[in-house]
Amino acid sequence: MILFLTTYIAPIMFAGLIVFMLLGFPVAFSLGACGLFFGIVGIELGILPESLLQALPLRIYGIMQNDTLLAIPFFTLMGLVLERSGMAEDLLDTIGQLFGPVRGGLAIAVVFVGALLAATTGVVAASVISMGLISLPIMLRYGYDRRLATGVIAASGTLAQIIPPSLVLIVLADQLGRSVGDMYKGAFIPGFALTGIYVAYVIGCAIFKPAWAPALPMEARTIREDNGKTGNVSLLVLVAISAGLAFWMGENWSRIVAWMNHADTVTPAPTDETIVVSLCAGVMLAFIIAVINKVTRLGLLSKMAERVTFVLIPPLLLIFLVLGTIFLGIATPTEGGAMGALGALVMAFARRRLSFSLLKQALNTTTKLSCFVVFILIGSTFFSLVFQGVDGPRWVERLLTSLPGGQVGFLIVVNLLIFFLAFFLDFFELSFIVVPLIGPVAEKLGIDLIWFGVLLGVNMQTSFMHPPFGFALFYLRSVAPDKEYVDKLTRKTIAGVSTMQIYWGAVPFVIIQIIMVGLIIAFPKIVSRDVEKAVDLDKVKIEMPTDMPNYAPGAAPGSSDPFAPPSPDAQPGAPASPSSSDDEQKKMDELFGTQKK
Repeated sequence: MILFLTTYIAPIMFAGLIVFMLLGFPVAFSLGACGLFFGIVGIELGILPESLLQALPLRIYGIMQNDTLLAIPFFTLMGLVLERSGMAEDLLDTIGQLFGPVRGGLAIAVVFVGALLAATTGVVAASVISMGLISLPIMLRYGYDRRLATGVIAASGTLAQIIPPSLVLIVLADQLGRSVGDMYKGAFIPGFALTGIYVAYVIGCAIFKPAWAPALPMEARTIREDNGKTGNVSLLVLVAISAGLAFWMGENWSRIVAWMNHADTVTPAPTDETIVVSLCAGVMLAFIIAVINKVTRLGLLSKMAERVTFVLIPPLLLIFLVLGTIFLGIATPTEGGAMGALGALVMAFARRRLSFSLLKQALNTTTKLSCFVVFILIGSTFFSLVFQGVDGPRWVERLLTSLPGGQVGFLIVVNLLIFFLAFFLDFFELSFIVVPLIGPVAEKLGIDLIWFGVLLGVNMQTSFMHPPFGFALFYLRSVAPDKEYVDKLTRKTIAGVSTMQIYWGAVPFVIIQIIMVGLIIAFPKIVSRDVEKAVDLDKVKIEMPTDMPNYAPGAAPGSSDPFAPPSPDAQPGAPASPSSSDDEQKKMDELFGTQKK
């Protein structure tokens, strides 16, 4: 029995962790208790030294010194302040009016607002609850299919998982030992590509199932001109002007950078940097035109154009303040999060929504989430220390590297494992338990860890969408009406939303997320574009030139010329003369002797 435990203690330890969690213990305490229990067992069996557990305080202190994790409370506070200041309500109302006249317009508006909230808040719960409270009653009022409505809201809320500044990307970067900024750059294109696929699905439903996604009736379109027109022509002209400037900036940004740096040659700028700068230029031009129109009352813009500009520009500027400074290398992700939190407070104050109760609620929730993350991280540190002591990583490495198919086989098995575990575990738990085990194996197989982290981030989105345990589905269930109710505006009785309708609504979007995982594996440059590869210090070599005219190995010690010929008395490997060190010691004694006198 002792021989069996000694040989297979690593898989037994992993199985014990699963048993702890299945018994219902909190994940942080399950990790810590499992680590301590098997640590004591390993010491008693003679596998582990007693001094191993003395490293625990140092590792916990290392967690507290980790500056990267400071970005989590900053981004959480930013998202909560924005969510409570009414930004989501204004965005949904305005974009819903903009897209409402077309079939599926409300659902498209929800997807776009979900992407904007993801890029400003990074918090899934805030996005899902806000859109569930605001847009779901409107979609039910005008006859949207309940499965489509609930699925769009839940899926759009989970975009906060993959669109920067995502909390899961911060944790993945920390666990994989990579830069958060590089992880954000890698996830930039996949996040918005996934948004585009969601929109394509909604448009497909509107075309082939028009009864599922009707257009807004005329009486519901409140933003109109005095003559009854929509005012979309003015908005299209403004968009065309802004897009023209953005396109010109994107084409010439590399030349502008070279001119500012007084460089003779033009080096192509990174794609993500070019996109952010171009969008910022176009957005700023639209905002300046809208401000001039409002101040001078020239009447150049319609009500719709003015409303869209003033509602969309502040969150877009906040996105640039956070992501733009990170992508341009001006700020670290932690500093970007701090600026984002400050910007959110300024926006709430400007909207006259900032109050002591709002600030208290946001800080309270931020503190709870931060403590939750740190406790899981401490527990995972206990577990990983003992697991490494019993050679657990080697067992995992042998298990995964022996799979048929090489990299592809490894990726298929890992993604299936993450997909299955996402039924039961949150993305924080997956990041702290599974990722430290599979990350070193991926690196040994030659897989870029930035690409691998983004792939896992897209896969972990399903942890919020999986029936029956998806957290986004629970968030939506908590705000969706489950019984019949009378609509306040139309005075009609509207049926409630059943739990099974929420579950079935999530299934198509889970399939879309799986398709996105396949696209990233099939086209890896979606992620890897403009991401600098880390330098492997073990492969760095410093070579001294041996063909220089005055070079001679074994130059005389103390010679002013390092390339002088060696002394005839010099012996290879002979110790240096102690005279110089004695002189230095005498000087030190005289100095300290003088000071004592």
